[in-house]
Amino acid sequence: MKVPDNPKKWIIDEDAAKVVRQIYAWCIEGKGNETISRLLQESETLVPMAYWQSKGLNRGGKKTQTNPYKWCKTTVAKILEQQEYCGDIINFKTYSKSFKNKTRIQNPEEKWVIFNDVHEPIIDRDIWKQVQKLIAKTKRRAPKKENGEKNMFCGLLYCADCGSPLWFNVNQLNKSIQYFNCSNYRANRGTCPTTHYIRADSLKQIVLCELRRLAEYLMHDEEAFAYILEQKTNKDLQRERKATESTLQAAMVRNNEVSKFYERIYEDNVNGKITDERFMQLSHKYDTEQNDLKKQILSLRERLSELDGMKTSKDNFIKAVRRFMEMRTLTPAMLHELIDKIEVHHITGTGKSRVQQIVIHYRFVGCIEIPDAPQAVYTLDTRQGVSVTYQAIAG
Repeated sequence: MKVPDNPKKWIIDEDAAKVVRQIYAWCIEGKGNETISRLLQESETLVPMAYWQSKGLNRGGKKTQTNPYKWCKTTVAKILEQQEYCGDIINFKTYSKSFKNKTRIQNPEEKWVIFNDVHEPIIDRDIWKQVQKLIAKTKRRAPKKENGEKNMFCGLLYCADCGSPLWFNVNQLNKSIQYFNCSNYRANRGTCPTTHYIRADSLKQIVLCELRRLAEYLMHDEEAFAYILEQKTNKDLQRERKATESTLQAAMVRNNEVSKFYERIYEDNVNGKITDERFMQLSHKYDTEQNDLKKQILSLRERLSELDGMKTSKDNFIKAVRRFMEMRTLTPAMLHELIDKIEVHHITGTGKSRVQQIVIHYRFVGCIEIPDAPQAVYTLDTRQGVSVTYQAIAG
């Protein structure tokens, strides 16, 4: 909210901030917008308009509401996208065509002007980024459990062969069987030749065992663990930064080339060398390409900025492992705090020789190889009379 004697400065409204933080926490736990809306309504949390009215604030929107506690999932979605909660100010989100036409039109993101860390944040920037990744990954509505919640691994699993996300499914004949398979599987009109099937309960056991291995290694030799992370992060950061800078340079060079091409066809059109129709075709092509390049350049610059700020990644990861050591259980929030993605390979072999590899990519640090430790191998009964040996590779 605005400071009474300084409308250009914002301060935190703690009552409203508690609701915002709770919404973000539920999202990280894997709850969807509809579920969050229901929970807010059940706890009799005022919707934004009703809350503003209770505070005597005049805001735009529908003033009369039958139920001041009936949240809409679109309101939750909007709250989960607000970058301003990180402490930033964003200008030029909308514009009007003229002073006579008051209708506001959405501006493309590349035309926004962002000022970082202007006011005190409500949501930690890292948590906000986690939520944006979750939102981007869960555009397809995943099947839900009977209690209305999605599986905690939704949005984290990827096919090791084609890179497509794995989708969560429930066996309709036996509801207790919940599993993931490749969303790009050929039998579902995709191009991936194999299913990359994995049971959700087996996956949970494997990941839990791997996290306990990490925790035990940290407990046994914290200095060695910290050294491995430091070497790992420095090496990976340097490699990614070099690749990102190279891609950025190529995009900038191409952007300049497209600008020159546009100027050239404009001159050719004025001089009668190309027709108006041909000019419109080429100008549309170059406009589209240049808009894509501008988005790519902005994204690459943001990534370089993120890489510069990842020097504390080692400490952040150790803190996250410590929190897991205290809990010793796997919750959705802990899972998303520790793991960035999991690559699932297709099962190979037959009978008792069935083997499946799983590659875990941790947040902040990527894959980790624990020295002088045997490869973790787990044999789990996937169903009565059938077992699969899993190799969890973290390096």
